[in-house]
Amino acid sequence: MHKRYASLWFRHLLTDRLAIRQPDLKNAPFVLAAPQHNRIVITAVNALALQQGITPGMAAADAKAVIPNLKVIDDVPGRSAMLLRSIGEWCIRYSPLIAVDEPDGLILDITGCTHLWGGEEAYLKEVIARLAAKGYTVRGAIADTIGAAWAIARFGKEQFIVEPGMHTDAMLKLSPAALRLDSIILDRLHKLGFYSIRRFMGLKRQALRRRFGDHFLLRIDQAMGTIDEPLLYLHPQEAYYEHLPSLEPVRTAGGIEVAIKTLLQNLCKRLKNEGKGLRTAVLKCYRIDGKVVGAEIGTNRPTYNTTHLFKLFELKIASIEPALGIELFTLTAPKVEDISIEQEAIWAPDGCGLNNSRLAELLDKLANKIGANNIHRYLPQESYWPERTTKKTLNLTENAVNGWSISRPRPSLLLKKPEPIAVTFKLPDNPPMLFVYKGEKHIVKKADDAERIEPEWWRTTRPHRDYYIVEDEQGRRYWLFRSGHFDAEGSRWYIHGFFA
Repeated sequence: MHKRYASLWFRHLLTDRLAIRQPDLKNAPFVLAAPQHNRIVITAVNALALQQGITPGMAAADAKAVIPNLKVIDDVPGRSAMLLRSIGEWCIRYSPLIAVDEPDGLILDITGCTHLWGGEEAYLKEVIARLAAKGYTVRGAIADTIGAAWAIARFGKEQFIVEPGMHTDAMLKLSPAALRLDSIILDRLHKLGFYSIRRFMGLKRQALRRRFGDHFLLRIDQAMGTIDEPLLYLHPQEAYYEHLPSLEPVRTAGGIEVAIKTLLQNLCKRLKNEGKGLRTAVLKCYRIDGKVVGAEIGTNRPTYNTTHLFKLFELKIASIEPALGIELFTLTAPKVEDISIEQEAIWAPDGCGLNNSRLAELLDKLANKIGANNIHRYLPQESYWPERTTKKTLNLTENAVNGWSISRPRPSLLLKKPEPIAVTFKLPDNPPMLFVYKGEKHIVKKADDAERIEPEWWRTTRPHRDYYIVEDEQGRRYWLFRSGHFDAEGSRWYIHGFFA
């Protein structure tokens, strides 16, 4: 799937937060300031102060000279990171993968998310409108790369959604500052007349590296998508994760039940296909008011039984308080284990076994529907020769004289008659390096040691067989054998079975 990223820029992050908590600040110019090198320096400004020429980095005394009634509030170190993390937790309803982009932004991996809101344009409008309604001044952009999305959000003028594959063209007309470069590099670029990215993109990389350093080239490569940019997500994606946004806020227990069933069906379908069952499951419900509620369940054995798991969650639905409404449900399985398919109880020796009259009735119905010749029962038979280790029986009451041999693995499908194959091997007594069966070449990646099987001397004079279990490059396993010694006349290779 083609990767897409959204960048959110909170131009007045800290001052917006103060204005939300203290409404009387909304209509007054104010700044945040902190001591630096024996001076009180402005670290953040609100929109009104910015309009009157106050910028971060100015001395608070100089700013007061420009705006006598300017309010100066002490800044708290680390507040922006805490605030961005809090907003990121709220934004998880729009994407499960969110990273803090200090000092004033968030990065969202929105791959596969936007269709739930009707496309990228509607998605971006929804996110920005919801954050603006909370009181934040925010701009956003969507592009194929993190660097391009970051640049368009801060330096774009009209189009804030860059179509897939068009991020390079969108970047070329921007200022070098859009590459997230430090001030020293930007000053050098401006002195050389590079006022847009287009002007130096055609230059040789060696010349750019020599003059501006490796970090300069790294930022270009990240923005253009030639190098992936790692992100530290607030919540790393669980291997088994499902999410379900709500078109309308869910306020009832019935709606919560429907959401849980849908999530369980999707998750358990995947678990079943991969032969796994969950041991723990965590449900999170993201409410409109920003709070997260939920429930957690655990099982004694791994399972993907949707009905059973829903009954466990059903006991906890009453404790989930929807308040004004839930707009996103997520379900994760942090602990899963391999699950083995149990043998059906109908084949058990006690009570529900072959003597069960219901089994006989079922077989009678099947025989009359598809024909008795299409139903077979096999019993083990004493013989070394693979073709003679089983025998057919016509009734359900006949018992086996001896048990099934389990000393060595045997294929789940044994051909009625071995079929010849062409092989290539390194040494005479080694397993094949590759073999050709029905025109398809199989390269052998793994092989077990040979198992020699000889026929009963009183039945036949056929040569012995050296069997190998081999696995090809696609993980498929086969039962191959060489008939007789490698240098004997008539020695050939055959395929005799397939493993599950």
